[in-house]
Amino acid sequence: MLDALHADWLWLHHFPHFALYLTLGWIGYLVWLGGWIVLQKRAPAATLGWLLALAALPYIGFLIYYVLGPQRIKRQRLRRARSRVALPQAQGTVEEAETRELSRLAQATTGLPITTATSVRLLVDGAATYDALLADIRQAQHQIHLEYYIYSPDVTGTLLRDALVERARNGVVVRLLLDALGSSHCPRRFFAPLLAAGGELAWFHPMRFGRIWKRPWLNLRSHRKIVVIDGRVGFTGGINVTDEENERLRSDAYRDLHLRLEGDSVRSLQQVFVEDWAYATGKRDFIASVAKVMPPAQHGAINAQVLTSGPDSPWEAIHRLHVGAINAARKRLWLVTPYFVPGTAAMMALTSAALAGLDVRIMVPRSSDSRVVTYAARSYFDDLLMAGVKIHEYGPRMLHTKAMLVDDDVAIIGSANFDARSFRLNFEVSVMFADSGIAGELAALIAAEFASAPRVREQRGRSLWTVRLPEALARLLSPVL
Repeated sequence: MLDALHADWLWLHHFPHFALYLTLGWIGYLVWLGGWIVLQKRAPAATLGWLLALAALPYIGFLIYYVLGPQRIKRQRLRRARSRVALPQAQGTVEEAETRELSRLAQATTGLPITTATSVRLLVDGAATYDALLADIRQAQHQIHLEYYIYSPDVTGTLLRDALVERARNGVVVRLLLDALGSSHCPRRFFAPLLAAGGELAWFHPMRFGRIWKRPWLNLRSHRKIVVIDGRVGFTGGINVTDEENERLRSDAYRDLHLRLEGDSVRSLQQVFVEDWAYATGKRDFIASVAKVMPPAQHGAINAQVLTSGPDSPWEAIHRLHVGAINAARKRLWLVTPYFVPGTAAMMALTSAALAGLDVRIMVPRSSDSRVVTYAARSYFDDLLMAGVKIHEYGPRMLHTKAMLVDDDVAIIGSANFDARSFRLNFEVSVMFADSGIAGELAALIAAEFASAPRVREQRGRSLWTVRLPEALARLLSPVL
């Protein structure tokens, strides 16, 4: 084998003008691929980074960019717009001047209206969430819509599947949409009882490696967690369907937060699911049946606005709302996130708020489920501490809550982490509340967590090779973490 390779190399070496052809091919490759990348009109630093990487890795770099590079989803934007027209929405108003600008920003960037809720429950950890979810599913009469990033074929997953099977057998329409990467360990045969009972199953962005003429969706995932029951009750937040989030089954289960909603805000969650289902399946004939069973509009006392973002929109709506909320803070800003890899705008907003004397606190896991992400997050600590930000590390359980509290009346809770992947690459959903009651409940919950999570002090005397260098290297990967 080695002799054959050596002979081939000698033949190429003596091929007339081999070096010239190789150089011209490399230059052509750079011009063609470089033009493709530049026309994407991404951030200059990201564009230059890709160009340098591709120049250093001829041809292999193209494969990396083809699989992981930025992608635009124009067809999805068109399908979503058509689905949005077909499903009527509720419309509300926000009276508070302090949150009116944020609400207008949310409506402009997501296309979803300002809405209200009649009831909101904050569900802490998986056991409480699964209990509430199963109780509502057992009461379903018409339709159950579910969308998850991770669905595991374990005890928790089986319990939920069997509840869905029971409802499907009784004539309830069940639609289950799973991310093809996040739930890749869950085989289709696990859902055979649900399909046999008449339920429907679809996969969001299945891998397309076998079709080389289409770029794979490896880097663009649906990280959303949505359940809508009869258009009346909605669930969303950070909790997936897995034993890893069920503290009844595992003592090391993730610490997490979820929401149960009633009222017009559920219409927006229904809208998001319908758009995702129509996109994933290519079908639209089901939308009329969804609209038919939607309950009458129900105006509530709680301002609750659904936020969405994803690579099908250039606005990074959830990112903008986080930064906008930080800039609007007048007294305090508390942030809880499992993955903290802020961009320039977010870092500027956080440090500016702290330098202005606001109570800025951040809580992250002591050790996340990704060591690289943990290192990347800690690489930002020095600047934050210098500005006066208080940083707490939660442990020993993995912190998976994604929440932000602004002053005494604004709260954002959902699926989005505080990092570039959630803000730019993933399809995410959150809910912004302009309500002192919900904000007060979230404040009490976070304050209790702060009390048991040690603060990070000045990071002096840390090892260069085992701490500071790994952090610096992990930070280089922050745009894709």
